[in-house]
Amino acid sequence: MKISKLLNKKNYLIFLFFIFFNTSLANEPADIWNIDKSKIESNQDDQSESMVSSEESDQSISIYDLNNQTQNENQDTVLQENNIENKISLYGLYDPDEHNLSIDMWKNSEGEEIKKIFKKIYSQNLSNDAKDILEIALLTNSNVPSINITREEFYIFQKNFLIKKNDLNLIKLFIEKNPDFFGKDDLVNYYANHYLAKANIKKSCEIFDVIDEVTSDYTSKLKIYCLVNSNQIEKALLIFDLKKEMGMNDNYFEKKIFELIGFETESDGKISDKNLFELHLSHRTVKNFNYLPNENTSKDIWKYLASANLLEKIENIDLEDIEKIKLIEKATHERNYDENQLFNLYTRYQFSFNQLYLAKDNYKTLDKSSQRALIYQKMLLTNEPSEKLDLARLLKKLFENDNLGNAFYFELSKILTEIDSTEITSDFTSFYQNNIITEESEIKKIKFNNKIIHQSKLLNYFIENNDNSKIEKEINDLLKTILKDKKYIITTSDEILLESFKYDGIKIQKKFTDRYKPKANIPPDLQVKINNRDLGLILLRFVEIIGEDKLEDLGSETLNFILITLNQLDLDQIRNKIILKTLPIRV
Repeated sequence: MKISKLLNKKNYLIFLFFIFFNTSLANEPADIWNIDKSKIESNQDDQSESMVSSEESDQSISIYDLNNQTQNENQDTVLQENNIENKISLYGLYDPDEHNLSIDMWKNSEGEEIKKIFKKIYSQNLSNDAKDILEIALLTNSNVPSINITREEFYIFQKNFLIKKNDLNLIKLFIEKNPDFFGKDDLVNYYANHYLAKANIKKSCEIFDVIDEVTSDYTSKLKIYCLVNSNQIEKALLIFDLKKEMGMNDNYFEKKIFELIGFETESDGKISDKNLFELHLSHRTVKNFNYLPNENTSKDIWKYLASANLLEKIENIDLEDIEKIKLIEKATHERNYDENQLFNLYTRYQFSFNQLYLAKDNYKTLDKSSQRALIYQKMLLTNEPSEKLDLARLLKKLFENDNLGNAFYFELSKILTEIDSTEITSDFTSFYQNNIITEESEIKKIKFNNKIIHQSKLLNYFIENNDNSKIEKEINDLLKTILKDKKYIITTSDEILLESFKYDGIKIQKKFTDRYKPKANIPPDLQVKINNRDLGLILLRFVEIIGEDKLEDLGSETLNFILITLNQLDLDQIRNKIILKTLPIRV
């Protein structure tokens, strides 16, 4: 073998030692709800090697599936992972004490209910608030549920959450802290392919700085390539030799790697788009690389071609090639092609003065792409706000008629922001508000209003965790001032604040609490879970309830229900964050 000519026995032992005992560091991700990840303890010592059967491995779902691995490629995984039920594994990032949770937070959780909730929430576009609670539930170090659910099924939920959240720093940290996690290869592949699609090879390969041992053939090939790319040839060849001995057989990969190393002096010129990685290898090794995407080209390859500046330049596209224009429009709708490029293409269309002047009458005589180009050009030439809005609405409709609505998203918002909102007539108000993209205002400091209980300075208690004896007098004094107005109605938001004080052992005078009647409305089945401290499943229920909504958009009754539950469970940290996110006015 070519490798045996390069490596003598001494080198083999040195590099084998290096592979199995090398460790590395990773950067920490942005905090969720200000979680202090510096408190993450190294309580991963009792993590075991992850072990799954071949049938269970086939059930693992990778949302970013770029590898198309075969069952044969996973045979070495099966040989190493066959005793998972005999091990105890805690895969996570956060100490249970951070949120007053427990290492047994899933002990009483019913697996079928867990699976049902996950099926629902993973079909939704969860809000960031829902994702933050789900992150606490899934990434707190704890024993996995065991009633009607396997460990592997729960680990898959953890893996899919990390992928769905798409926080690459969080994924990197999780891999570093949980090197034995059974789904680590899928997470490594997702991380590496994410940056590979952006043609950022250096960033793509950084994931191998925090994990040394990988299992699947696809992940091993990525690692070998990264080593070659960083000129660690001997180490790359050693891993390649080991994988070959274990059954890895990929002639295309072998040829391309040997071309990059210099073993193969001539390229065969073959381009493979089997997956993103093979297309990248083709790009690296094929002289005068030229690849034309089609309607079946994956989203990731589209991204790579755009990032590597390999797509055909707008000025060179033949406007008579209607099928190619349609392909570009579809790719733009699927967010695989730059929207600006599409509209730059539309400006290249040549129309007569009469066609532009009577655009709303003439567009129907043209093919679909030319219709959109004509209306777009007419809109650019129009200054009168109502006419511009009318053309924008027509253009949006033309895109939506061909199921291409996302292709006119950012450009539409850009056009709307250029229109003075005071000049928008009532018949366009809804269209304007529904299609303009507004950036959320940065959350600033709280503005207290001491005339309303739930907006008053009493909120400081949940920020500063003041001593109860000090806050008790302040609460009663303020309530005396506010409630001397007999017409003041204590709202549900006020109740939320006052009941939270009471759960924390703060005494509020009876004459004030008599002014309202607390409403719990907790379903009996959930109350049973509260009594049993079925913490994991309760947090999942909260995620299900919040769904795609922001916490501040929830109705006061729903918010009250969630906070009463948190009070009963003594989950003060989560409760305080929700209160401060939903009740005060911020400026």
